[in-house]
Amino acid sequence: MIKIIDLVKSFNGQRVLDGINLEIPTAQITVVIGKSGVGKSVLLKHIVGLLKPDSGQVLVDGQDITLFSGRKLQEFRKRFAVLFQGGALFDSLNVFENIAFPLREKTRLPEAEIQRRVYERLDQMNLTHDVALKYPAELSGGMKKRVALARAMIQEPEIILYDEPVTGLDPPMTNTVFHLIAKTHQESGYTALVVSHDIPDVFQISDKVAMLHRGKIIAQGTPEEIQHHPDPVVQSFIRGEVDFLED
Repeated sequence: MIKIIDLVKSFNGQRVLDGINLEIPTAQITVVIGKSGVGKSVLLKHIVGLLKPDSGQVLVDGQDITLFSGRKLQEFRKRFAVLFQGGALFDSLNVFENIAFPLREKTRLPEAEIQRRVYERLDQMNLTHDVALKYPAELSGGMKKRVALARAMIQEPEIILYDEPVTGLDPPMTNTVFHLIAKTHQESGYTALVVSHDIPDVFQISDKVAMLHRGKIIAQGTPEEIQHHPDPVVQSFIRGEVDFLED
């Protein structure tokens, strides 16, 4: 479904993406790993059309979305949902209103149907219905992530992008969020791209793993292939060795 070809992007003269080539298979979970600050989130923003590359292509169903703008880009984005690193919940809206927001903004569904879908998503995230009336400030970090995931799923998107979905969570909640990603993917069959540096947890949910290093994809394959990859940079990252990216 998604094919990235020779993607280049620089900021203030510093090249962040240096000729990225990557295929993201349909209906699978692809995980891009790499140290913080290597450009994983920048890559996500190109895929959803929030950034324009200096050169290269992002093909979705054979169409180069880097050429889209205006209404065509807005229509294209309806196929996507994004789970942002911090959750990006609206502080002034309660949980119900946060989850319902995409439906109210982009559809004309009757209120009864919106309510049904919201509570269905709360059930899917193992959240009790009384949570619907709480505000983000009243939620734990793990609950915020689950509410954000419910909002991302509410329109049943074809493609979901996860930007560091477990940042700031303790190990038990990290396992819970990854389990929910795997569960919702199994139930809905969407195409997923996860960017993360949480090793080895991401190996448990991924069909394909790619490693981003110094602006390039230096390794890609199944989780097993990546874990046994001969490149010492890949192995150093997996083992969590300090400053492995430094010369």
